[in-house]
Amino acid sequence: MLKIAFHPIYKHPLPAGHRFPMLKYELLRDQLLYEGTCTQDNFFEPSTLEDHYILNVHTADYLNDLKYLTLNARAARKIGFPLSEALIKREIIIADGTVKASQLAIDHGIAMNIAGGTHHAYADSGEGFCILNDQAIAARYLQEMQLTEKILIVDLDVHQGNGTAKIFENDPSVFTFSMHGKSNYPFKKEVSDLDIALEDGCDDNTYLSILKDTLPKLIQAENPDFIYYLSGVDVIETDKLGKLSLSIEGCKERDRFVLQTCKDNEIPVMCSMGGGYSPEIKTIIDAHANTFRLAQSIFF
Repeated sequence: MLKIAFHPIYKHPLPAGHRFPMLKYELLRDQLLYEGTCTQDNFFEPSTLEDHYILNVHTADYLNDLKYLTLNARAARKIGFPLSEALIKREIIIADGTVKASQLAIDHGIAMNIAGGTHHAYADSGEGFCILNDQAIAARYLQEMQLTEKILIVDLDVHQGNGTAKIFENDPSVFTFSMHGKSNYPFKKEVSDLDIALEDGCDDNTYLSILKDTLPKLIQAENPDFIYYLSGVDVIETDKLGKLSLSIEGCKERDRFVLQTCKDNEIPVMCSMGGGYSPEIKTIIDAHANTFRLAQSIFF
């Protein structure tokens, strides 16, 4: 059965001007239930992740500054959200959702987190609406539990996974692959193990040709036994923060190819949703829902 992390705190309300990014989490869950892609049994509720697992990735000073709301003003501005006790609790629960989904992916072939994909978070700082790096925390968890030997992170959000790249830059057991917009945020990129920077206006045919040529070769070369997939839908043409030109169908084919490739190679995959900032919320929900629809049809 497909298992999906969802917690009511995912929709944590923010001050006016910051609420839109939070709307999609509950709406996406509701859409999947309404259309029959999922039932309530597909969803599980994560809880508070122990500090120990967060500290495998993030520094103690940074975690303490978050928990006690003592982060300096400049560092808080880089994150982009007004910090609060509820917001930090939310981020810790999201990380737990990705950790638990990783364990479930090993059992079922795939598992998902409706939130997560916070790839701009560094070990000692956050930025770009990312506070704790959920996939990095979960990857370290799998390693500590000796559940994996080689992890591949496939980051197809429109923005480079700069925090993830930096966290794992000296770790050969985690291969970071980021395919992103060349001129998008972050403007100072880190160095992933493999970066593919796409020109503005990149369309379906160009994008899919590059991906379909790259991913199978990468899997063959690196031989991972676990894959993290960051399936941001900010690659579509209508996205306010993206500069690529994929259609919703092109984005769906991207997801189909990644998930089918994982299935064909018998590699467990855990998916975090990442970004999506089209002006109409229904566009975001439909694009994200395709990832879950495909997970059901391919794996179950």
